[in-house]
Amino acid sequence: MQFIKPGINIDFIGKRRIAFFFSCAMIMATIVLLIWRGGPNYGVDFSGGVLVQVKMPQKISPSEIKKALRPVQLEDSIVQEFGEHEQSEYLIRIRKTNVELRGLSDRVEQALNAAFGKEVEMRRVEMVGPKVGKDLRQKALFAIFYALLFIAIYISGRFELKWLMSIIMAISLAFVVYITSTFGVSVTWLILMALIVTLGLCWFLNLKYALGAIIALVHDVTITIGVFALTEREISLSIIAAFLTIVGYSLNDTIIVFDRIRENLRRFRRRPFEQTMNISINQTLSRTILTSSTTLVVVLALFILGGGVIHDFAFALLVGIIVGTYSSIFVASPILLLWEGKFGKRTKGK
Repeated sequence: MQFIKPGINIDFIGKRRIAFFFSCAMIMATIVLLIWRGGPNYGVDFSGGVLVQVKMPQKISPSEIKKALRPVQLEDSIVQEFGEHEQSEYLIRIRKTNVELRGLSDRVEQALNAAFGKEVEMRRVEMVGPKVGKDLRQKALFAIFYALLFIAIYISGRFELKWLMSIIMAISLAFVVYITSTFGVSVTWLILMALIVTLGLCWFLNLKYALGAIIALVHDVTITIGVFALTEREISLSIIAAFLTIVGYSLNDTIIVFDRIRENLRRFRRRPFEQTMNISINQTLSRTILTSSTTLVVVLALFILGGGVIHDFAFALLVGIIVGTYSSIFVASPILLLWEGKFGKRTKGK
């Protein structure tokens, strides 16, 4: 199915400087926002604590709920609305991990009933210890990192037939991660250092396709985290699953564009690299728009109709699909052009 006329020639590559400026601005804004707020807003899964979901008889402000919890010494809890606006459901996040769990649900229910009547309904109570939360956070970071690493190996082997170099890169990274972890470096800094080493090895080993794909994927996940920080949404285990889904979706779109670029480089050997790349992006544009739009329709339905449980998950996918489609055209592909212009072999006519 093709609804864009063949032969269309939109100058995507000509807009690459504007796109680079926009992407860098978004990433810098994300970094500043995370520093200002002291890091991502981790949910109970990662930070530890107690989560209580309640349904109130009528609409009540979070400040009133905090005031009602004062008799049970939980007035410093985080209270926010949950689900649909008219359902009057609230999440009470108790950051204290030393709170007495026995009878906690009853104490919260009694305090809320005393303040708002006898129709308060306790929906769920969940507790995660601080050590478990820390372990889950570390495993989530490693999951994202190793996903990017194996993607680099796959891209290098498929597009550049450099399986040996990519395996050497993986072994080198495993060695760096092992040595660094023995010095007691935090997982966040460890992953950041490993990503820098990954990009450096891609650069040194001339793995330009892997370099473009990894930069695009890091770009997508970073901006999605920035949107979550901006909207004050929590990052939980389900959001990590959404991040990995975004990585897979964005990679699929990037591979389609890369594959067409590689085919056209063989067909049009005398054309400038920039022109060949622009033709390739235009040739895959119909497929890109169709895939993104149909996926967005499904995710939008989940976002609107799926309820509060998967609301943040669907929101992450919405942002990730939009950003991932953008990065496949304006980030991953121009990285190849930048590499070719600075370090690659110049094609004839360029």
